[in-house]
Amino acid sequence: MIQDSHRKIEKFWDRSADSYDKEEQRHEPTYQLILEKLKGYLQPSDIVLDFGCGTGLLSNKIAKSVEEIHGIDISAKMISLAKAKADAQHLKNIAYVHATIDDASFKTGTYDVILAFHILHLVDDTSATLQRIKELLKPGGLLISATPCMANKPVFSGVLSILSKVGIVPKIQSFQRQELEHLLTVASFEIIQSEKLTGTSNQYFMVGRK
Repeated sequence: MIQDSHRKIEKFWDRSADSYDKEEQRHEPTYQLILEKLKGYLQPSDIVLDFGCGTGLLSNKIAKSVEEIHGIDISAKMISLAKAKADAQHLKNIAYVHATIDDASFKTGTYDVILAFHILHLVDDTSATLQRIKELLKPGGLLISATPCMANKPVFSGVLSILSKVGIVPKIQSFQRQELEHLLTVASFEIIQSEKLTGTSNQYFMVGRK
């Protein structure tokens, strides 16, 4: 269930849902690169959690590569669109749920892989979120993420900070790459890959093993 404190954020993403796919098409090469890297880590027997799944752009594409996918998002409208697309593609091994990662229905040690694409810089407490991700992973499970690290772009991150404070966009964390790697390490993840995505100025693909 979504807590009352998250309603404002949920409304922002609900408003963005109808144009989300069109906006993401502008970044299609980046998504294709993420998808290519991601598939190298997936096994047919994997149970996967897509945290912040949006409209299911990636989950629907990897569905046939894994056993089962649970997609969660704070936006009910995003989830509705993701479900519709999965149904249209007759994907039977995906369950999309309107929820946050702190939902008590998600049990410890459930997942082989947790995806966190373009979400770690948007959560209230990244350290707590990483601990929760670790809790939900099986021993040896993987956290796979792609995250903008904007701290090295002070003007851009400053503008976003102002927009966030006045409520136009959700809160955004301006990480440095090393800072995000440190947070993963502190959360007891072994970093097995960390690299800037080709063609982007600040997005980093990272894989951590529990």
